[in-house]
Amino acid sequence: MARTPDGPPPEPAVQRLRLRYAKRGRLRFASHRDLQRSFERALRRADIPVAYSAGFSPHPRISYAGAAPTGAASEAEYLEIAVTARCDPGRVRAALDAALPAGLDVLEVVEARTPSFAERLEASVWAVELPGVAPRVAATALSGFLSAGEIQVQRLTKNGLRTFDARGAVVRAEVEVADPASAPMGDAVGPSGPAPQAAHPPCAILHLVVRHTTPAVRPDDVLAGLRSHAQLAPPSSPRMTRLAQGPLDEEDGSVADPLTADRGVGGA
Repeated sequence: MARTPDGPPPEPAVQRLRLRYAKRGRLRFASHRDLQRSFERALRRADIPVAYSAGFSPHPRISYAGAAPTGAASEAEYLEIAVTARCDPGRVRAALDAALPAGLDVLEVVEARTPSFAERLEASVWAVELPGVAPRVAATALSGFLSAGEIQVQRLTKNGLRTFDARGAVVRAEVEVADPASAPMGDAVGPSGPAPQAAHPPCAILHLVVRHTTPAVRPDDVLAGLRSHAQLAPPSSPRMTRLAQGPLDEEDGSVADPLTADRGVGGA
């Protein structure tokens, strides 16, 4: 005879909330499981009435969508929580943000009013800093990458070594120079006149729009393609930041805000 869990059934969910949060600083090195634990603890500390699944091992009903890889920062991570009592999204944002560690910042909370949220995350916008790489060198390598019809790369996944096309997922790409704040300091005057400016290594920044595919193509896969196809090998570790993810406009390659549909329903 089938066993049934002891105790009363879990309270039903009456509302779903969608959150956009940022992963910054040293928290970019946290694993996805570490982030899950952080949110579960913060929800308890903030006294958010999270709904739980049924069964012998109840779990909080939290869904994560399109998580950035470990080592990458992000300004556009999303999750959805089901709650057993109606909550004000603004209060949830403030309470949860205060309960999370520095570097995990809740940027917005809206009530989920539309279905199929994960399906709206069609592409991501990435900024990839390349310390030690001059913008003209990066631009030449990127031009060669974009002119290729296909660039095969390999990555070790949980299902083994996978080979896939890194070029096909790149919708748009360009090179920019690093922020002027990182440029050489102003002239210093010495006994024999102006001293030469302090030497600062160049830093190109790749701006990429990458379509979400299966298997997922990540910025480090694009860098692997640039290395194999165009011999671009940054002397220092690149710094990757996801700036946005959401619906992809196939005509101009732009990425829209995936929460717009929820804000626009029912006067929200």
